[in-house]
Formats: sequence, structure tokens, C-alpha cells
Amino acid sequence: MNDYTIYYGLTFLAFAISMAAQFYVRSVYSTYDRTGARRNISGAQAARELLDRNGMYEVGIRQVNGFLTDHYDPRSKEVRLSTNNYQGTSLANVTIACHECGHAIQDAESYRLLNIRSALIPAVNISSYAGYFAIMMGTLLGMLQIIWIGIVLEMVILLFQVITLPIEFDASARALKQIESIRLLDEDELQGGKKVLNAAALTYVAGVAATLLEILRLILFYGRRNDRRR
Repeated sequence: MNDYTIYYGLTFLAFAISMAAQFYVRSVYSTYDRTGARRNISGAQAARELLDRNGMYEVGIRQVNGFLTDHYDPRSKEVRLSTNNYQGTSLANVTIACHECGHAIQDAESYRLLNIRSALIPAVNISSYAGYFAIMMGTLLGMLQIIWIGIVLEMVILLFQVITLPIEFDASARALKQIESIRLLDEDELQGGKKVLNAAALTYVAGVAATLLEILRLILFYGRRNDRRR
């Protein structure tokens, strides 16, 4: 197997994993976005009720553009919901809104992994630009030392993604516990909510796998070039 077979094979595999995960989450989300929750409350209303029940009156809820762009911003103490999940009243809308509130609860309780991830954000922002720039410049200049610096910077992104996994699973567990406790969904509706959250979590797992394969590709490709120079 030559270098280019490995190069393109791992690239295709990483791409395929990412695309498959995105297709699956869109499919599951679409299914439960068409299933109305019996309480007929919007994602924004569900989020507000959950936050208020936990005494988190200071946490805001804001609508943002995009598809599944939902997130919690610990700096502004704000749950941001995509338009559909903010306004919609489906199982998917309510469940995802509550998942983001799970992150707000983590923040209020100073969840250690969330704090570590927040501290890594500046390094990740730098690595996302500098990593491939270093690899590109090292390739153009024929300097493997610079290439390896770029690969190390890509590993910072992988570390960030790995830390994100338990944070997301924990937020989902908190969300489901809250949903059940304050009866935002009926017991039989919870199964659909779990499927939505499991599908969403799969995108993070796929992200880790894709980044790991990309780093492996770089190590194998440039490692072999380094061996030839010896």
C-alpha cells in the first residue's frame, strides 16, 4: 500500500464518518420534529421552565439563526436556541432546548470538565488556524519540524473534542432527569427524547473519530517522508 492510498483512504474514511453521523442526526431529528409534545410548549418555554425550577432566573434564552446551532454561552449566561427549537413544540425541540439548559446547570455547579474546556478555547482557536498553516508552510519549505508543530496543534483540537464528549453526555443525562422531574414530557415521550439526544451525541463521537483519523493520516504520511530522508 503506497503513501497516497493511505492518504486518500483515511481522508475518505474521516469524511464518510462525518457525513454518516450528520445524516443520522438529521434523520432522527426530522422524525421527532414532526412529533408534537403533548404539553404543546415551545423549546423556549420548556427551557425557561426548567431554568426557573432550578432558580436560574438570571440565565437568558435567545433565538439564533441556523439549523441545530443551539448552544449555551457560559460567558453571557445565555441559552441560545436555533429558530426551530426556540419556536417549535415538538419532542425534538423541547429535548434539545433542555439539553442546552443541562449545560447551564453544569456551569452553575462549576462542573470541572466544562471549566477545563472553556480554558482550552483560546488554544483551540489558535490551533484551528495555526495547525494547518504550519503543516502547509512546513511542506512548502521542506521543513518537517514545522510540520510536526502543526500536527501537535491539531492534537490540541482532538483533546478539546475528547473532553467535550463526557460534557455532552452529562448535559443530556441532566436534561432527561429534569424533563422527567418537572414532567415536560410524558414517560412514553421520553424514549423519543433519548433517541434525539443519542443521535446528537453521535456527531461528537464522529467528530473525535474524524479528527483522530486525520491526525493519524498526517503522522503516517509525514512520518514516512521523514524515514526516507534518513
